[in-house]
Amino acid sequence: MVLVISDSSTLIHLSAIGWLDLLQAFFQRVTIPPAVWREVVELGGGRAGADQVAQARQAGWIGVTEPTDTALLRLLKRDLDDGEAEAIALCLELGAELLLVDETDARQIAELYELPKTGTIGLLIRARREGIIDLLRPELDRLLQQGNFWISEPLYHRALEAVGETGR
Repeated sequence: MVLVISDSSTLIHLSAIGWLDLLQAFFQRVTIPPAVWREVVELGGGRAGADQVAQARQAGWIGVTEPTDTALLRLLKRDLDDGEAEAIALCLELGAELLLVDETDARQIAELYELPKTGTIGLLIRARREGIIDLLRPELDRLLQQGNFWISEPLYHRALEAVGETGR
């Protein structure tokens, strides 16, 4: 089983468009740090992801693990929010095979540590390639409209081109 660590954004955005279960389908289990749990479930009551992530934890396919490297956490928290910092620290501590993260700053820091990463768009592209979703465009549009997700025009088109869909 692949060790996958997720930040809040991927959980929230996939939940907003009804695709949180992609994570279970792709990875069987996902680990999140306590700050992500707090952000999504405890502070996110009533918003996308809160109920879905709590149910996934109860079902046993999302687990919560606390990072222990306090020096690394202090360093990461200088540039990142608590959830992103804990997710990256946990990846490094546990030797995770994949980090799920969307925010540019966190992705850049993950690159500095050479952490393999993907985000919401990458997961949707994979789902399209594997035939789980029929078309990427409607999912990207729902992500923009329902999920309050920001995606640049060039990235939108690159994602569609990656799965053989073109135009807007």
